[in-house]
Amino acid sequence: MELNLDKSKIFINGETDSDSAFLIGEECNAFLLEIYNRFSGRLNQLLSERIRVQERLLKDPTFSLPKETAEIRESSWKVSPLPDYLQDRRVEITGPSSDKKMVINAFNSGAKIYMSDFEDAQSPTWKGIIGGQKNLYDAVRGNLTYKSEEGKEYRISQNPSYLFVRPRGLHLPEKHVLIDGKPIPGAFFDFGVFVFNNAEYLLQHEKLPCFYIPKTESYLEARLWNDIFTFAEDYLKMKRGSIRATFLIETLPAAFNMDEILYEVREHSAGLNCGRWDYIFSYIKKLRNFPEFVLPDRNSVSMDKGFLLNYSKLLINTCHKRGAHAMGGMSAFIPVKSNGVENEKALNKVRDDKLREVGLGHDGTWVAHPGLVPVAMEVFDQHMKGANQIERINVDTIITEKDLLRPIEGDITETGIRTNISVGIQYLQSWLMGKGAVPIYNLMEDAATAEISRSQIWQWIHHKKVLSDGRTISIQLINKFIDEEVSALKDSIYLRQASEIFRSVSSREEFSEFLTLEAYDQLIENEVVK
Repeated sequence: MELNLDKSKIFINGETDSDSAFLIGEECNAFLLEIYNRFSGRLNQLLSERIRVQERLLKDPTFSLPKETAEIRESSWKVSPLPDYLQDRRVEITGPSSDKKMVINAFNSGAKIYMSDFEDAQSPTWKGIIGGQKNLYDAVRGNLTYKSEEGKEYRISQNPSYLFVRPRGLHLPEKHVLIDGKPIPGAFFDFGVFVFNNAEYLLQHEKLPCFYIPKTESYLEARLWNDIFTFAEDYLKMKRGSIRATFLIETLPAAFNMDEILYEVREHSAGLNCGRWDYIFSYIKKLRNFPEFVLPDRNSVSMDKGFLLNYSKLLINTCHKRGAHAMGGMSAFIPVKSNGVENEKALNKVRDDKLREVGLGHDGTWVAHPGLVPVAMEVFDQHMKGANQIERINVDTIITEKDLLRPIEGDITETGIRTNISVGIQYLQSWLMGKGAVPIYNLMEDAATAEISRSQIWQWIHHKKVLSDGRTISIQLINKFIDEEVSALKDSIYLRQASEIFRSVSSREEFSEFLTLEAYDQLIENEVVK
């Protein structure tokens, strides 16, 4: 489909069925074009600034709070309060928007919030992206239904979880939608299509269009998002402050910009969230050239240690000082239906994780499976009697710039390497097949955990780290492990594609910024073949 609007051309390179085509009609495309024309230049500058910051960090691994914003950090101000019905967010569930059954189950899970994900939990096939938008359009109106092959019917309950939507990060393109031959940013597309088609309906029913914003790296990026929100409100004739967004603090630079990010979006704020898995990946990526910041096996990198614990504490105090929600992150454990003993272990680990979060002062937490909602809810109900803990500020907690970089020590083992290889390749295989949230070895894996898997291996090779058994990690050793792990899996064209991409990004001299960008063209090619 091609549309000519105001001397610009929008070309949609994907098949859209008749039930979903109205979502990206001429009026919506005009709105998307306005967003693109107004903000793509600034976005490109901000992405260039990310590169500049990374280049500096390859030479000097230090961070500091921005000097130019000291007044913001030192002055007294608050974000705009959320309405009463959004004050209690003690348990939130996440999952992809493209799977009807998962969407319905998430809405019916008993969680306070359902964060429907177009980013890390979703593979960006055109069918998945448009299907996800259609699912949410129907869900907002209470019309989403699903019938399984066995004949079981699913529909949204009368008291569903409240919807937040996570668009893709600013760095991710949507290559199925071209404006004057260039891909529209996936963030612009996901946000624009949802808000254009659903904001008016939500507001008419006394609800707000709410979002989770991922991968922010600076307060200037938050300012861009705030200006996009304001533009959308004016364009769609909404009251200012109607759009609300929780910003994920899941990059290392963002941890040094928390006050500033809240300040930039203070009219549209719904707090901050500890995006732990992407934060680990960002820590590795940003500090990758320096051996003192090399991390051990992934299962040793936990939220009660080092830089992860310190950034959690800082996020809580920052949010509460500004009257904002400080949301916890997601434990990767999921229920194990086939093994009662392993299932109890998994539930206990989730319970311990949520006890840590509520004890620190978080106002809510994430789970990845409906079966974990009761576990997390029980913990927060027992230890958080009010709607939230925003009034709680730990005045004795002082987190320094060095604390935010404090490494976590531990061993690097053959088991840890093999797990990274197997998980990374299996996840990427599923992603190339169109599925972005995958249970592997009783953990829910998404793009963030796959990023950790391949970036750890790259860093271990790069620094010639030594295994706990004395062997030095080399490209040859990693290739041997990759061959062995792949041979243990069921062969398919997708497995071969995934293993070659994983092998390449893990072992090449230059570090690849994002695994999914490496694999995106292959994903599109697979769509064409299908």
